[in-house]
Amino acid sequence: MRTQFLMAATALTVFGAQAQEIDTAQLLIHYTFTHVRDTINPDKPYSENMILYVGKSASAFRSFDWQVQGALFTKHLSTRTAENTDGSTKLNHLESGHLWTASGTEYYQYPNQTKLFTKEQLTNDYLVEEALPTIDWKICPDTASFGGLHCQKATAHFKGRDYIAWFCPDIPIHVGPWKLIGLPGVIVEAYDAKKEVVFKFVRAEKPPSSQGIVEKQPDEREKVFTNVRMDDLSDPNIIILPIRAIKATPKEFNKLKEAIRKNPHALDGSMMAAQGSNLQGGSPPRGADAKVGPVVVINNPIELPDKK
Repeated sequence: MRTQFLMAATALTVFGAQAQEIDTAQLLIHYTFTHVRDTINPDKPYSENMILYVGKSASAFRSFDWQVQGALFTKHLSTRTAENTDGSTKLNHLESGHLWTASGTEYYQYPNQTKLFTKEQLTNDYLVEEALPTIDWKICPDTASFGGLHCQKATAHFKGRDYIAWFCPDIPIHVGPWKLIGLPGVIVEAYDAKKEVVFKFVRAEKPPSSQGIVEKQPDEREKVFTNVRMDDLSDPNIIILPIRAIKATPKEFNKLKEAIRKNPHALDGSMMAAQGSNLQGGSPPRGADAKVGPVVVINNPIELPDKK
């Protein structure tokens, strides 16, 4: 394990992220994230189970559903490999894409260095670096308890929305879900005034001591091991920037995203050729086989322009 960590640190240096130290989660906070993407159908918001990994000096905000789907996909790959006498894993069009309905986007906050890294997925994994946002929070006297955590209320205008957040002063690391940050304690619940964007607290817990995480969400889904990360380390409690992601500025990434939006099939051929026929366990398919559900209408993005 120590050798693996040293190799990861070396790789990070190559990608220009050497300033970010490896951290380990001391606390896991589970959220149900909901977002009314389509204001024409407000009763059908997007919903996803998320986890904030809170370390001593950094945090990672990831999709729990993505990890579950990764574990199931890896299990399916193992089954198919066993079925093929040549050891290959050849999936048909439906098999390779039907699991991936969750978001693979991850957010890494480094308060001491005022840096925010976002791992995005298009044709490859991209790591977008920017400064942590400065949010002008107003702390209120109101208090409430969330899962035994004594919290205090705060309000702020951020990314075109008026947010209400509940933070825990007893956990004095200034991180939170998504891009919310800057309060004197971890943010355990937050939502905008219209309840169109909600990070609802589910529970807080100490991370398991073993590498794998065994979870059971409130909907009583089947227990699965989620010890498969979507990048290079198998222990999700380790807070480290993705090693194999391509570093990009927000401007560069937005330019690429716009190009793909205009011509979504332009890169399919090259990507499929690069993948070959043997998919690696835990890595979602991309290109023509990367089915992630029907096209959705988003007329209400999470980040809105501020009115001038």
